[in-house]
Amino acid sequence: MSVKYVPVQWNRNKYIYDAILIVGIMAFLWIFVNLTPGILDHERAITGQIHNARAFGACAFFMMTAILTIGPLARLDTRFLPLLYNRRHFGVLTVFVAITHAGFILNWYFVGGPMDKYLALLASNTGYGRLLGFPFEAFGIFSLLCLMILAATSHDFWMKFLTPRVWKSLHYLIYPAYASVVAHIAFGVLQDQTNPVFGIIVAICVAVTTLLHLAAAWAERTRLDPVATAAEASWETICALGDIAQSHARVARLSNGERVAVFRNHDTLSAISNACAHQNGPLGEGKIINCLVTCPWHGFQYDVTNGMSPAPFTEKVPTYRVRVVNGQVQVDPDANPPGTFVEPYALSGDTT
Repeated sequence: MSVKYVPVQWNRNKYIYDAILIVGIMAFLWIFVNLTPGILDHERAITGQIHNARAFGACAFFMMTAILTIGPLARLDTRFLPLLYNRRHFGVLTVFVAITHAGFILNWYFVGGPMDKYLALLASNTGYGRLLGFPFEAFGIFSLLCLMILAATSHDFWMKFLTPRVWKSLHYLIYPAYASVVAHIAFGVLQDQTNPVFGIIVAICVAVTTLLHLAAAWAERTRLDPVATAAEASWETICALGDIAQSHARVARLSNGERVAVFRNHDTLSAISNACAHQNGPLGEGKIINCLVTCPWHGFQYDVTNGMSPAPFTEKVPTYRVRVVNGQVQVDPDANPPGTFVEPYALSGDTT
């Protein structure tokens, strides 16, 4: 869907992505249901209904772990970017798996009594003042509500309606949701087991997720975009012409704090904002094909001469004037309004 809500046919990659997700979920559930009884469960025999509930609960936890690791992995190694393109599909499927887990629990423990099963869930354990036996259900409810909010607002309509900044802030709920799931597991199933295998697996997942985020943050900090230097009049020098590879860009931070991406397209230069209008993805890390640069995060495209997405999409980013003086690429830091055409700077006569 574009931001005008015009349906755009899914491509082959989306179908493959979703098919792999569904097959992976089915494989995980089959393995958990058929191969883990007696390994991850406590010594006391449990019913098939509860084991099925745990299978869906464990699947939802591992899916959330995968979702949170895709981002830092993509920043550390661009080969993971295809996993990032349709990560929202991953998130929506996670919600359905988590809801199925909750359904198994509700329909086993809280059905048949005089009280409504949802009220019974909230009233069954109110010992909030103790550590052992703390109402772990509250953590699960909070996580599920967060996931449902994220899934319900995953469509680009909400990002356009709320603005990307508010939308992105809302979707940071995935972090407290994940922490709450870990607490749900720690205060719930882990206290009911004598076998430490599942606890160790959960601890490894949390540690890997945390370390990947720290590593990605460190990598981003050590490769900050270079700062443009002042040139004559209001122009600012970005780099030497030879520093820009064909069909790629050079990104720099201007004196006003904005980041500009200067692209080399055959024998011309064009400059646009480095921030994708979709989710502020780094356009300067994309590659030009037929005058369009593709954002590496979610595949949004922009014409580098006017900053506009091809129809039927309507996203657009600011453009900049660019020139070459004595082999140095310079940019006018005063951005043009988003979607403004700027004649590409011809390189004829210049040398790299």
